Amino acid sequence: MSPADLRPATLADAPAITALLNEIDRIEIGRPETDQHTVEADLKHPRTDLTQDSWLGFDDGRLVAYGLLWDESGGERVDIDHYVLPDHQRTGLDMLVAMEARALATARANGAERAVVHLHLNARPTTDTALLTGRGWSVVRTHHVLRRPLDPAADLPPEVPAGVRVRACTTEADRLKVHELYQRSFAQHFDYQPREYRLWLADIDAAGLDWSLVWIAGTDDLGDAGFLLARDDREAMGWIRSIGVLREARGRGLGGFLLRHAFAHFAARGRDTVGLGVDTANATGAPRLYGRNGMTVHFAVDTWEAVIA
Repeated sequence: MSPADLRPATLADAPAITALLNEIDRIEIGRPETDQHTVEADLKHPRTDLTQDSWLGFDDGRLVAYGLLWDESGGERVDIDHYVLPDHQRTGLDMLVAMEARALATARANGAERAVVHLHLNARPTTDTALLTGRGWSVVRTHHVLRRPLDPAADLPPEVPAGVRVRACTTEADRLKVHELYQRSFAQHFDYQPREYRLWLADIDAAGLDWSLVWIAGTDDLGDAGFLLARDDREAMGWIRSIGVLREARGRGLGGFLLRHAFAHFAARGRDTVGLGVDTANATGAPRLYGRNGMTVHFAVDTWEAVIA
């Protein structure tokens, strides 16, 4: 494959990239679940320079591979997305080699001696994983995408537990509080990277977020202690982007209450399914919580890691 078959992406490529990712979705999970606005949000990420951090791979003019890189930490940790159709692994490999080189250059520009690169792939991906293992990549974590059917007759607003209060995120002060709760509740989680407020807003695509689907829960004795951030802009299902409860407030039922609260709101909006992602090795008991509330596995995602020096 010649270098001319790879070029950077632009925002104008979002429709073609979305079509490619949905073609891969159909192979991996049986139906398309990628929305163009999420592709556009990724392309606009403030830590991504599209001229150097994005790649499109073509075969006879057809888009067959897509890659994106962003600086996750300002240090050695770098993240990439890498997608390729099954019959175009050579293109995918050439793209991966270019992405690894760029990841190392990014980390070194940050003052690090090496790049620790993470890539999330479906557990049964279109990518030939032998190409990854052959280059020193290995799976370091597995996440599950869970989903649950919704019924407006059954998924009614839950009773608020005694000593608990909940409010929608309506002000800038509320948004700052959700950011604080997010940072504190996820600080001990796998691969946590601290985010200052403005970068966090970019990470969650705040410009496209309906803040009425973001809630803060508190207790009489602790004050604000948990949050749930949901979004209703995915065609496939309602989506719970993140849910967190401070360590000192766990075990009081806040997480389950926030889940059921979100289920009721999505059901009232006419959604028939809600989903979320969870680390299968989560130490807070989140997988069990979701299972108790009717969520089942839709598909699995592996986190692959390579250390490049």
